[in-house]
Amino acid sequence: LQTNMISRATAVLALAGSAAAFAPMGTPALRKPAGMQMSAQANAAKVAIAGAALLIATPAFAGDGDAGEKIFNANCAACHAGGQNSVVPDHTLEKAAIEKYLTGGFAEKSVAYQVTNGKNAMPAFGGRLSDEDIANVATYVISTSEAGWD
Repeated sequence: LQTNMISRATAVLALAGSAAAFAPMGTPALRKPAGMQMSAQANAAKVAIAGAALLIATPAFAGDGDAGEKIFNANCAACHAGGQNSVVPDHTLEKAAIEKYLTGGFAEKSVAYQVTNGKNAMPAFGGRLSDEDIANVATYVISTSEAGWD
């Protein structure tokens, strides 16, 4: 998670620097009228701010699937071994079942939401696992469902 935040901060700085590079510069005789210069600079700033907001506001998914597998085996496999569901048999972790039954569909954010908050017979793990652990489990579940459970 810390690596994701550092990468995002680097991306924000790069985006801001890129936007600044497009601001009009040069000798006064070659510059456009003052109103146009401000508009171009304002637009460059708007692009940088919008891009930075998207980078910062986007949830940090795409966790570590290998770490997620270990967390899954320790916390989820009692009910979901091999992608199955020992409590509600048709609500497996197979891709088709996730698409059909999981609120939000086949996406890491949907899996993370359900793991965090629980639903029906499934307990919430938000108080037991860290956000990073939950993101890792979500990555593992989605990638393994995509590839097919063993």
